[in-house]
Amino acid sequence: MRRWGEAKVRSRYLPTISTDAFPTMTRFTALIALSALVLTSACRIESQGLPPVSPTATTDGLTTAEDSLLMDELAQYTTVRLTVDLSGLSDSTRQMIPLLIEAAKAMDEVFQYQAFGDLDSLIASLPTEAARRYARINYGPWDRLDGNAPFIDGFGEKPAGSNLYPHDITSEALLEAADAYPDENLTGLYTIVRRENGRLRGLPYHQVFSEQHQRAADYLRQAAAFAQDSLLQNYIMLRADALETDDYQPSDLAWMDMRDNPLDIIIGPIETYEDQLTGYKAAHEAYVLIKDLEWSARIQRFAQLLPSLQEGLPVDDEYKAETPGTDADLGAYDAVYYAGDSNAGSKTIAINLPNDEEVQLQKGSRRLQLKNVMRAKFDRILIPIAETLIAEDQQRHITFDAFFGNTMFHEVAHGLGIKNTISGNGTVREALRDQASALEEGKADVLGLYMIQSLIERGEWEGDVMDHYVTLVASIFRSIRFGTSSAHGRANLIRFSFFREIGAIEATEDGRWRIVPEEMAEAVDALSSRILMLQGDGDYEAVQAFVGQYGVMSDELESSLDAVSAAGIPVDVVFEQGVEVLGLAPAGAASE
Repeated sequence: MRRWGEAKVRSRYLPTISTDAFPTMTRFTALIALSALVLTSACRIESQGLPPVSPTATTDGLTTAEDSLLMDELAQYTTVRLTVDLSGLSDSTRQMIPLLIEAAKAMDEVFQYQAFGDLDSLIASLPTEAARRYARINYGPWDRLDGNAPFIDGFGEKPAGSNLYPHDITSEALLEAADAYPDENLTGLYTIVRRENGRLRGLPYHQVFSEQHQRAADYLRQAAAFAQDSLLQNYIMLRADALETDDYQPSDLAWMDMRDNPLDIIIGPIETYEDQLTGYKAAHEAYVLIKDLEWSARIQRFAQLLPSLQEGLPVDDEYKAETPGTDADLGAYDAVYYAGDSNAGSKTIAINLPNDEEVQLQKGSRRLQLKNVMRAKFDRILIPIAETLIAEDQQRHITFDAFFGNTMFHEVAHGLGIKNTISGNGTVREALRDQASALEEGKADVLGLYMIQSLIERGEWEGDVMDHYVTLVASIFRSIRFGTSSAHGRANLIRFSFFREIGAIEATEDGRWRIVPEEMAEAVDALSSRILMLQGDGDYEAVQAFVGQYGVMSDELESSLDAVSAAGIPVDVVFEQGVEVLGLAPAGAASE
């Protein structure tokens, strides 16, 4: 295996599964296959929550070689303690943190089901600590750093739609059913699809996961009572309401109004990466964040430059006709808790939200840079990769400021381009479906570099463009290791292939890579134009062809990634996190 490494059970709604997903077992025997069938088909859904399912077989366990392999897989992750200095926060604000963490844990429970099923029962059935820990990191038996390949015998290919749909459904069948039964809301962002009497049903999240949503809402309201910032309090209360109704737009708008609050939480069904069947379904996640007010003040002004940068995009006017919102927020934060989708496999270092196109056009977006996690990845992963793969005379251009800037402008660049196709195919996300996320991440990467080039030319950004070029290329190797199941990993693979074709990067005789600065600017403009036009046209087949052409692992790239793995460089981070790490009392004690 190659590792490229970022209700109670009484309802009528029964998830379906095809037994073709499970090949003949070899070493891991009957337990895992039987557990998989039980977990994915017996977890009926009702408004009271999702119950545990106990395995009904025994196992002979893992061989020594298999357990050793899983230990190697665990070594792909380096552990980071999510700590931060809380001394500058008021007592009331500190009392909010344990309550917000408890709300986040409820989102983690929902994501476990969305990604796999009854994860706790699967983990309890595994015979070694290595297997249990790796299943916990991946939220199931599929390796997110290896294109979702199974790492436990008895499991076949991961369903493209995870556990968000019946496992035997195809995207074509889903869309046909959606056309035939529009009242079922099969393509809704906040519904899970199940089959009843041969007919597909779209079940609202707030009903299916009512127990977890209600628990999270209760903790949010308790936390809001301690909030000293009125805008933060309003947002948290509206978010609690949203969890009970699936109407998230009011809370998204309220979240956009916040500027000075030292504490923040992102919570609910948000990103669609987990849905690789159609890209329609949002998965549950949460972040609890502490704002770095000093760093945030340094970067806030760049949001105001979005309209002028939009005008300069290297495409015809029709592909940049929308005006990006300037009422946006750029901020630097320290993360203290990740949960659900955000905690699965590779961990994000920046956030660009909300995803609601109407909110984006009205108020822009907030771009949050997670500085403590970013620094950990820079020191422990990016620097060693650069020392292994970048030409020695260019390694001096690897800097944290460039890494931070590239990441920040990646998030800002999500606001450039257009959200609605010019071909009448609806939004870009709707038209490009499962291809939308990877193309959007590719757009943000290359337009972020376009922005840096433009701002340096204007004198708006202090820095050496070569620092940004070299640091970006080193980061490509880092992100490709997240695997093809990651939208970011696919986007970086495409960008590497495109830059290589243009001649912006070239291989050296000693197996390293050199950036060609005089070719890089042309490559940035060319790739920016290509992606913006693909998004604007909303041509699904054209995007598939583009990804098929450039999303290919070349022999020389594979050799470079082998060299990184041979050097023992971790792929990503896993967290020690929670109230104990922060030195805080648990939520019950904090609220007494």
